[in-house]
Amino acid sequence: MQPLKLPTCDLKLKNEEGNQFVFDIIRKKYVVLTPEEWVRQHFIHLMINHLGYPKSLMKVESGLSYFKSAKRSDITLRTSEGKLFLLVECKAPDVKLDQKALNQVSIYNKELKANNVALTNGLQHFIWSFDELKDQYTQQKEFPKFGG
Repeated sequence: MQPLKLPTCDLKLKNEEGNQFVFDIIRKKYVVLTPEEWVRQHFIHLMINHLGYPKSLMKVESGLSYFKSAKRSDITLRTSEGKLFLLVECKAPDVKLDQKALNQVSIYNKELKANNVALTNGLQHFIWSFDELKDQYTQQKEFPKFGG
């Protein structure tokens, strides 16, 4: 798999019947290793090991419904009170983080209403936080501190 602009991490990999799998520490099971999953797993480890976000409050591929369509958010992090702190949309490294990708995470967030939203392909990372005074999301240079 392609090197990413994320901290290295020790992922558990296995090959089975010609397929490669990676152990997801949130879902507690092996999942098929795709380029997007490679980014997702590295990002999960960044969140836990470098940002100090609690693993126990994370969910991976949570279901949501938007205009009667079933969708899945890549990573969500809630506060201990259950409020959505962060929504992360992961893309494969070869996927451009363009308006289409931004529209996708924005549509998900219309339903979820996270305080912070991130978009990554493992090579580029964007984060936005809701600014209550401006009543809009503003792009940030750093990930928010978790206080919840």
